[in-house]
Amino acid sequence: MSLQDQRVVVLGGTSGIGLATAHLAAAQGATVIVASSNPESVKRALEALPGTASGEAVDLTDAAAVRAFFDRLDPFDHLIFTAGEPLTLLEVESMDLARARQAFQLRYFGALGAVSAAASKIRRGGSVVLTTGAAGDRPSPGWSVAASICGAMDSLVRALAVELAPLRVNAVKPGVVRSPLWSDLSVEDQQTLYDETARLLPVGRVGEVTDIAEAYVYLMNQGYATGTIVTIDGGHVLV
Repeated sequence: MSLQDQRVVVLGGTSGIGLATAHLAAAQGATVIVASSNPESVKRALEALPGTASGEAVDLTDAAAVRAFFDRLDPFDHLIFTAGEPLTLLEVESMDLARARQAFQLRYFGALGAVSAAASKIRRGGSVVLTTGAAGDRPSPGWSVAASICGAMDSLVRALAVELAPLRVNAVKPGVVRSPLWSDLSVEDQQTLYDETARLLPVGRVGEVTDIAEAYVYLMNQGYATGTIVTIDGGHVLV
């Protein structure tokens, strides 16, 4: 499988899973366009990616800015959405509904808005790959909002696959991954999370961003998959 001579747009493609996906797509011959809200993050990503890559800073919660971004782009083959702020965990008894609503803005409405703005620019045979999470299937206490976002994304993928056919729409469902998702935790708390999770998982380790990137590239290449959610969680839902 190869992405040779294809154009891939990665929203959230300047760090973590998104940047790893951009690297892997470029290694398969794709021309990569990355975007995120942080100009410095975009600059660092472009310094690390091949010279054919391009990118810009875009507020992915601003529908007008997102539409203008896609209006400036030439037609392309694949849209990847991996954007997400550090994880928001909220307990029900002390629920801050304003923070709960805000958590949906980027991960759910940002993804939906991006697909709406981009769909007409995606060439025939192309695809959209969104991001959900294993918390939707196996949440822990404090994960009611995060798990709800994952459940909404699961349903959105299937609905978009029907509405936008023959454009393919799929998603990747990661488990615990060593990534900027946990950056609100101290370095010590992050390592404790990784160590404790690794002891529980059948594979004996947490995921790396490169593990997850392979699933996005697989779904771009897999021309018969749509409405499909690929779980890469180290066996999280089993334990």
